Amino acid sequence: MAELTNCSQLRVALAQMAAVWLNRQQTTEKVAQYICDAADQNANLVVFGECLLPGYPFWLDFTGGAEFNASKHKEIHAHYLTQAVNIDEGHLDSICALAKERSIAVILGIAERPSDRGGHSIYCSLVYIDSDGIIQNVHRKLMPTYEERLTWSPGDGHGLRTFPMKNFTLGGLNCWENWMPLARAALYAQGEDLHVAIWPGGEHNTHDLTRVLAKEGRSYVISVSGLMRKTDFPADTPYIDEILAASKELIANGGSCISAPDGTWVIEPQVGEEGLYVADIDHKNVLRERQNFDPVGHYSRPDVTQLTVNRARQTTAIFKD
Repeated sequence: MAELTNCSQLRVALAQMAAVWLNRQQTTEKVAQYICDAADQNANLVVFGECLLPGYPFWLDFTGGAEFNASKHKEIHAHYLTQAVNIDEGHLDSICALAKERSIAVILGIAERPSDRGGHSIYCSLVYIDSDGIIQNVHRKLMPTYEERLTWSPGDGHGLRTFPMKNFTLGGLNCWENWMPLARAALYAQGEDLHVAIWPGGEHNTHDLTRVLAKEGRSYVISVSGLMRKTDFPADTPYIDEILAASKELIANGGSCISAPDGTWVIEPQVGEEGLYVADIDHKNVLRERQNFDPVGHYSRPDVTQLTVNRARQTTAIFKD
């Protein structure tokens, strides 16, 4: 594919893949291959699903995850912690180096084990790495959804930020955060016109909401999901027999897609298979659709309704030496 030179146009790649579940090293290697494949097609940006590295906590549905103080859940949690991503320890260094080498930006969902929160809790985080290999943003999911609260911690507003990418302004949210009107409004207010929504998988999540958000924001919306099959649970998974006995053959079916600012499909939801899906998008289509609606511009009333956003990174202690 020819390289795009027009700043109005952007080539984006959707990497719909299954993790090598709860294996950080092998999943990193698989992510790296998709980054290379996207770069080979001259993509400017490649996007991966929610918590893909090292994997979404699918076991909760299959093991009675709400049982308090159960030894099996402690064991699975300990396993999850050992495979989770600590950015300070360099777990994303190879991906950052590859992004720089191949001059491609990356959005990746991770299970983050941050040192600034003690290192023993997990946050569902969306990481944006620019084409110079620099981590520009780590957005920790504001509110884990339903059973996710049994293993993930609530995040904060520090990552509610946007970034320039050619003529576009890029922003993103994790999974059901995309249903949160005020989180979306925080990104719209910063000029977002290319919205990335990352998901663990499921056409039921992406089919309707992707186009709704595109029409609401008059923006391109990229939804990228992971995939999870019964065969993707490694043999060394704690309590593997119990998990497999309760799980379906296809647990997360993907559904990655792109909607244009008018709500039409650029890429329809892709279901059931791993793959890299590439499309060219044009910022001129944003400008056309903003003619009759701009949610934070000519069709807003900040004198009547206004949003206040706390973007301070939350921490338990502030030390003054």
